[in-house]
Amino acid sequence: MKLIQETRQLKTRWPWRIARGVFSTIDYAYVRLEHAGLTGRGEAAHNSRYGETLESVQTYLSEAAAFLINREPKAYHALNETLATLAPGQQAAKAAIDIALLDLVTQSVGLPLVQFLGLDTSQTPVTSYSIGIDAPDILRRKLAEAEDFPILKVKMGSTDDSAILKLIRSLTDKPIRVDANEGWSNRETAIRHCSMLEKSNVEIVEQPMPARRLEDLAWLRERTHLPLIADEDLTSAKDLLALADVYDGVNIKVMKVGGLQPALHLAHTARSLGLKVMLGCMIESSLGITAAAHLSPLADWVDLDGCLLLQNDPFQGLTFDHGQLTLPLVPGVGAALREKQCGKGDSILLA
Repeated sequence: MKLIQETRQLKTRWPWRIARGVFSTIDYAYVRLEHAGLTGRGEAAHNSRYGETLESVQTYLSEAAAFLINREPKAYHALNETLATLAPGQQAAKAAIDIALLDLVTQSVGLPLVQFLGLDTSQTPVTSYSIGIDAPDILRRKLAEAEDFPILKVKMGSTDDSAILKLIRSLTDKPIRVDANEGWSNRETAIRHCSMLEKSNVEIVEQPMPARRLEDLAWLRERTHLPLIADEDLTSAKDLLALADVYDGVNIKVMKVGGLQPALHLAHTARSLGLKVMLGCMIESSLGITAAAHLSPLADWVDLDGCLLLQNDPFQGLTFDHGQLTLPLVPGVGAALREKQCGKGDSILLA
């Protein structure tokens, strides 16, 4: 196989603000794997929360490119196992290669990835639509953009959480899933917010407190009726046993766990431990989101809206109908490069 990497700059529709910070543009690495006249594509939506940068991703991909020369994609599972050991971390880079590998393999056998995995597309849940932290006038405009989506995912973890919830509830009674992104720093803050949310048609609360504070999570879980979902606390399957004692479910992100194959393993393992499964995402193009969506029949909750938060999505793939995901049932992942994409690091390319 031949691995080619390129960089694209994504621009968000609004400044993307969560408890940890804010950004409006981000440069991601993308890969093409070429073999026997076919091309598999992958996206590395890196996240600084996990010690990743564009430069660290690019370094890993260069090492992986040397390893993959003369390898056969049909050995995708063994290749993924070896690639995981090339360097610690760098899960987004590993995810990009795994997505591209499975794109190649499923194209070669003429099957959409979801069918290759034996999953039922009729079991795909409705995705939520994410509302980042923002000023009241911007929140109103974001809610208007989310009109066609029946479920909202609301970012919290700021000093304005109560005002944000009050404003949203004045405008809509849609179910809300709250993501605090580790933003409630102590037990008292967490239980005060959960008590407030219990009265407001909130379905779940994601990562209410900083990661690795499992004693605090156990304390909180005993005092709230809201299901608690791990996100930043989950980075690999080795975390699951401890999380099963203090959480009700886990948020599995392909970019966070190193690819589709690890995500598939995590979903099955989580279920075996009695945990529910959310399938989530970073801010990603339709390439990464479409790839993850092939796993969505395994999930209880889906938060795969990252591409909808962009103003310059370079790819097209899955579509949304009032939050319902529709996968492109063509061989492979089914994400294609749009005909023209110009921007930082971009050339004009054809799919």
